[in-house]
Amino acid sequence: MNQTLAPNPGLALDAIDRHLLNDFQQGFPLSARPYAEVGERLGIDETEVLARLSRLSAAGAVSRVGPVLRPKRIGVSTLAAMAVPPGRLETVAKLVSAYPEVNHNYEREHRFNLWFVLTAPDQTRLNAVLGEITLYTGIAVMDLPMLEEYHIDLGFPLQWS
Repeated sequence: MNQTLAPNPGLALDAIDRHLLNDFQQGFPLSARPYAEVGERLGIDETEVLARLSRLSAAGAVSRVGPVLRPKRIGVSTLAAMAVPPGRLETVAKLVSAYPEVNHNYEREHRFNLWFVLTAPDQTRLNAVLGEITLYTGIAVMDLPMLEEYHIDLGFPLQWS
């Protein structure tokens, strides 16, 4: 699971929500009923896990649940950046995140202020998504394909205030 921009600041999270968000960033069960396994570990049933994920997704605390695959093992991927006017950043980030090919996006303090990772089955689809994002936003997307592979663990411990 990963986050896009900031989730709803008024979102109330109980201990189970916090464990769901934090504890399954890695090691998500690979089984016929992974949400039942998650629920068993959290002391709730599969239906409640799915309901909580739905609520957390609707509130912006979770942008997607799915695997992060090593580059070039299945399909193709790229890092992309956009110089988005600050007043349009949230809208453009939501459009970018709506693509199932987008793994995650994040804001940076730079002229190129919106960055995202895109993974597609082939180069044709990857180029099509980049082109659509440019078309729908009117903002050019800078394609930064990987030249050398590094493994970066995208999981991080969440801090609760």
